[in-house]
Amino acid sequence: MQTDHTFFTNEPGTTLLDRFKRTLKDVRYFDILVGYFRSSGFFHLYESFEDIDKIRILVGLSIDKKTFQVIEAVRQPEFDFESHAKIEKIFERELLEEVETSGDSLNVEEGIRKFCEFIQLGKIEIKAHPSKNLHAKVYISRYKDGDRDYGNVITGSSNFSESGLLANREFNVQLKNSADVKFALEQFEALWKEAVDISEYYVDTINKKTWLNDSITPYQLYLKLLYEYFREDLNIDDDLFYKNFPQDFMRLKYQEQAVYNAKKILDEYGGVFLSDVVGLGKTYISAMLASQLPGRNLVVASPALLDRSNPNSWVNVFHDFKIASQFESIGKLAKIIEEGTDRYDNIFIDEAHKFRNELNMSYENLSQICKGKKVILVTATPLNNSPFDILSQIKLFQKGKNSTIPGIKNLDSFFNSLQKRLKDLDRKADYDEYMNLVKENANEIRDKVLKHLMVRRTRKEIELYFKQDLLAQGLRFPDVEKPTPIFYQLDSKLDSIFMETIKLITDKKNFTYSRYTPLLYLKESISDFEKTQQKNLMSFMKTLLIKRLESSFFAFNQTLDRFIASYDAFIKAYHKGFIYLSRKHFHKVLEYLMEENYEAIELLIENDKAESFKASDFKPEFKKDLENDCKTLKHIKSLWEKVTKDPKLDEFVNVLKVHKVLSKSKIILFTESKETAEYLTGELLDKLKEKPLLYHGSSGASELKVVISNFDNKARHKSDEFRILIATEVLSEGINLHRSNVVINYDIPWNPTRMIQRVGRINRVDTPHKKIFTYNFFPTTQSNNIIKLQEAAIAKINYFIEMLGNDAMLLTDGEEIKSFELFQKLTSKDFITGEENGQDSELKFLKVITDIRDNDGNLFEQIKYLPKKSRTSRNAESYHNIPENSLITYFRKGKLEKFYITTAQFAQEIDFITAAGLFESTPKTPREKLLNNFYDLLEKNKQQMEQNLQETEEQQEEVKVGSRDNAHRILKVLKSKEVRYYKGFTEEAEQFIKQVIKVLEEGVLSKNLTRRVYNELKGQILPLKIFGVLKKNISDDYFQGTATVKDEAKKSPKEVILSECFIKI
Repeated sequence: MQTDHTFFTNEPGTTLLDRFKRTLKDVRYFDILVGYFRSSGFFHLYESFEDIDKIRILVGLSIDKKTFQVIEAVRQPEFDFESHAKIEKIFERELLEEVETSGDSLNVEEGIRKFCEFIQLGKIEIKAHPSKNLHAKVYISRYKDGDRDYGNVITGSSNFSESGLLANREFNVQLKNSADVKFALEQFEALWKEAVDISEYYVDTINKKTWLNDSITPYQLYLKLLYEYFREDLNIDDDLFYKNFPQDFMRLKYQEQAVYNAKKILDEYGGVFLSDVVGLGKTYISAMLASQLPGRNLVVASPALLDRSNPNSWVNVFHDFKIASQFESIGKLAKIIEEGTDRYDNIFIDEAHKFRNELNMSYENLSQICKGKKVILVTATPLNNSPFDILSQIKLFQKGKNSTIPGIKNLDSFFNSLQKRLKDLDRKADYDEYMNLVKENANEIRDKVLKHLMVRRTRKEIELYFKQDLLAQGLRFPDVEKPTPIFYQLDSKLDSIFMETIKLITDKKNFTYSRYTPLLYLKESISDFEKTQQKNLMSFMKTLLIKRLESSFFAFNQTLDRFIASYDAFIKAYHKGFIYLSRKHFHKVLEYLMEENYEAIELLIENDKAESFKASDFKPEFKKDLENDCKTLKHIKSLWEKVTKDPKLDEFVNVLKVHKVLSKSKIILFTESKETAEYLTGELLDKLKEKPLLYHGSSGASELKVVISNFDNKARHKSDEFRILIATEVLSEGINLHRSNVVINYDIPWNPTRMIQRVGRINRVDTPHKKIFTYNFFPTTQSNNIIKLQEAAIAKINYFIEMLGNDAMLLTDGEEIKSFELFQKLTSKDFITGEENGQDSELKFLKVITDIRDNDGNLFEQIKYLPKKSRTSRNAESYHNIPENSLITYFRKGKLEKFYITTAQFAQEIDFITAAGLFESTPKTPREKLLNNFYDLLEKNKQQMEQNLQETEEQQEEVKVGSRDNAHRILKVLKSKEVRYYKGFTEEAEQFIKQVIKVLEEGVLSKNLTRRVYNELKGQILPLKIFGVLKKNISDDYFQGTATVKDEAKKSPKEVILSECFIKI
C-alpha cells in the first residue's frame, strides 16, 4: 500500500526505497548526508539515479576519540596531506568491511560497479567528514528548472544502506517546504566544504582492495589459500622454545614446528597426538613441549622407558631439560589415583596406542587420571586397527558426546556410523567392498578428526621440507632398504604336515576348543556377555596355535604339549565328577590379550581353579568334545613326532654365515614367542659358537642394562660383548637399539604395524649407520624360482588367514588386510618408512608460503592483504581430475575450515590437500574470465556446506530408543520416578546425581566403568542404594571440565575466504 504521508516507516509499501523510486524521477540534484553508507545496496536504486545530473554523498566517519583528536590536531584551514591520508584510511577500513560482509550476488556486484561507474562519469561525488558527531540522515532533492516545486528533504533514522532502505524498522519524514529544503541545503554545503573528497579513492579501493578486483591471478589466489590456511603456523618464534635446554642440544626446525603445532592443538582441544613416525625424537619434542606448559607434569610409560640406565628414558630426557615431573609406569595407574590426581596439570602418555580398549581397568584408571588435564598422547601408530582404537584415545581428553572438534560434536555417533557401514558386509564374501570401506573410514577419520588433533610427519616429509636445516645441522637420515624376504622351504612331506596341521586346528568339526569354553556347555543359562567371552577365548587359543606354528616348530610343539596336558588333566577331573572353573578371570584374560602377554594367559588358564562344578552340570556333548579335541591334538602330535629337521632354523644359520650384511652387522631379531627366542639362543650358540643376548618379558633391569650397553648408540658405557640380540615384543617399543642397523622378523608380523615399530628401534635420527636393513621370514615350498617361492609364500599366508575366517582379526591384531597386501607391505620400503599413502603432505604447501615469507617480503605483504572473498578463474583443460566449468570455494566457520567443489550438476566437499593441489599454479598461469554462473555455483557450495553441517548435527543429536549402551541404561535408572521424586537425598547427593547425569549424557565415562556401574545397579530400586553404587564407583575427578578453548564454530558466521573457477575454453 503506497502513501504520500509526510511521516513514513519501512513497512511494506512505505519504505524509504519506495519513496525514492517515486520521488527521484524528476530530480536533477540529489544530496545525501549520512553517518553510515553502504554501496552494496546501490543496486536497488541505480536505475532511479540514471536521469539525475549530480549526486553528492557526504559520509560521517565512525572513528574513536583518539583518532578524531589526531585529525583535529593536524587540520589547517585547508586540509593538509596527512589529514587527507588519515581520513582516506579510516574510510577505506569501513569500506573494506562493508564490501567483505556484503551479500554474494550478481545484483550486489552490479550495484557497486555501477556506483563506481557513476563516480568515474562525474555523476556521483563522495566526500568524508571527520566529525565524530555527524549522525544525521538527510536526503535533499532539487527538481529540474521550471518545476513548480524547489525540491524536498527526507530526514529520519534511515542510513543509506540496504537495511535503512528496506529492512530495518525506521521512522522518516519528508518535508516539501522550500524553506526547509534550502535550510538543509545550506547546512549540507557547509559540511561539504569541510569534507575530504574520496571519490577517486573509493573507486581505487573497490577495484584494487576488495573481492571485485579483477586482476587477481591464479598464482596469487593459490598463495592466499596457503596464507589463510597456515596463518597460525607462520607465527612461530624461533626463540620461543629454548629455556633450560641442554647445552649441546641440536635445534631442529621440524621439532620446533611440532612443538608449536602441538601447543596450539592442546590449547584448543585439551589433548594432542604426537605421532611422528618412529625415530624422529618424540620424547625430545615432548620435553620441549613440557617446557612451554604451565603446571606440573605426569609421565606414564612402560618401566623400561623410566629406567635411569636407559639414556633415552623419559626420566633422563626430562632431567636434561630441567623439567620437574612425576614418572609412573603403566602398571601403577591405581597408585596415581590413590595419591590424588589434582596434583597434575599435564599428562604425557607414551605408546598411547596401548590404551585403545575402553573395556579394561587400565583404560578406566587412565581415563580418570586425565579428566580436566592437558593430555599428550605419544604414539607413532595411533590408528592401528578399528576406528574405535582412535576413539578410545581421543576420549581421554574429549567428551564422547559433546566434543569441541569442529563439525563432530558427538564422537561416539560419528565413529559408530563408520562401523555401521561394515555391518551388512561379509568380510569374506564381500572382501573388496569391505576393504574399500575400511580405507574410506580411515580417510574420513583423518580428514574430519585427526587433522585437528594430530602432529604427524614422515621422514620423507622432514627431508624434503626441512632440507636446509638438516644440512645446516649436518644431520642425515639413514637410507632404509627395501625389506628382504627370507624363504624357508618345506619339502613335500613337511609341507603336507604343515598344511594338515593348520586345517585340523581351524576345523570346528575336528577341534572345538571345548577345554577353553566350558561355560558354553553348562546346562544352566549364561549371559550373552559370558558367551562372548568364551567365544573370544576360543578364538584366541586357536590363533595362538597358528602363531606358534609359524613362529617355530619348537614353540609349536611346546604349546601342543601344554594343550594335551591341559586336556588330559581336565578330562581326568571330569571323570572324577568335579571340575574347577573361574568366571572372574575372563576380564584379566582379555587384558592380557590386549597386552599380548600370551604366557600370562596360558598360565592363568591353567591355574583357573576357583569354582567347583559337578560333571552333571554340563551337557553330554561336553565330554564328547573334550575327548575328540584331545584325540585331534594327539594326532597332530603324532604328525610332528616324525619331523626331525627345522628348515627355518637351517636357513637362518645359513644366511648368518654367508650374507654380507648379516655376517658382520649387529643384529636385532624379533619373535613373539619366548620359547622361540630361547630355542634360537641355544641353537645359535651350538651351530655358530656365538652367544646371542636374550631378552623377553621375564628379563629384569640387569639384562636391560646389558641390552643398552651393547645396542644403544647413546649408551654411557658401551660394550661389544654381544653382536646378536634375540628379543620378544617387549623391546619393540621405546628402547633405542641403533648401534645395530639390521632387524630380522623371525615370525611373520601379521599386523604390519609391528614391523614399523620394530624397525623404529634402529631407524633413529641419530644413528651412525647410512643404511637400515630389514629381513622377514616366510614359509614356502621348495623351488629354484624366486617368483614361485614368493607365490607359494603368499598362498601360505592366505591359507592362514582364510582358514581362520573371522578369527583372522586376532591374528592380525584387528587389521583388515589381504594376504597379498600383507606380503607387499612386509616387503615395501614405503610402508616401513610410513610413506605408503603416497599423497602430498601439508608440509609441501606450508613450505611454499613460508619460502615466500622468508624470501619475497613484498609478495608476502601483497598476498596478506588480498581481500576475503577474492576470486579468479583459469583454464580447466590442464587438470585431469576436475570437472570443466566448476567452482571451488574455501569456507571458514569459526575454527572449521571447509572446501567445496561444484558444477551445475553436483556439489561435494573435498579436503585441503585436494583443494591445494587444484589451486597449485605458477606466476605464469593466466587468469581467465569468471564463469557467467559464478554466483549460482557459489550458492550451491554454500547450500551443500549447510546441508552437510545440518546432517552431521542431526546425526549426532540422534538418540536411539532402547539403546544397549550402558551409559544410556544408567541414565534411565537415574531419571526413573523412584530416583527423581525421592525426597530423602541431601543437597550434596542431589548435586552429585546431577553431575553424574551430565557426564553420562556427555559421554565422559569409560565403557568399563559404565558396565561395572550398570551391573551393580541391575534390579536395584532403592534410591539410597543407587546413590551408594554411584558414589562408590564414580570419582569427582570425572566432573572436571575438559581443558579446552570452547569451540565457537556453531555460533560463528560462515565466511567465504576465496573461490576459483575452472573453465572450459
